Amino acid sequence: MKTLYLYTTSGCHLCEEAEKMLNKLQDEGLIQWLPIEISNSDELIDRYGIRIPVIKEQGTEKEAGWPFDFEQLHDWVRMGSIIR
Repeated sequence: MKTLYLYTTSGCHLCEEAEKMLNKLQDEGLIQWLPIEISNSDELIDRYGIRIPVIKEQGTEKEAGWPFDFEQLHDWVRMGSIIR
């Protein structure tokens, strides 16, 4: 099972949408996921501040940046399809 990280911050409504998608994938048994709060790190703010929500696969450099929908995210998880 893949582990994904969601780079997020408080009050981000797009991040809340991404959380719903990740929860659905987790309920399907495809992934587990963990939130990463970017406001705790200047480095993460610089890297992801204007791009969140961003999902990253643990142990790889694969990232999915907003915008994406559930079908795109599902394909990315299952087949590694690129989300632009």
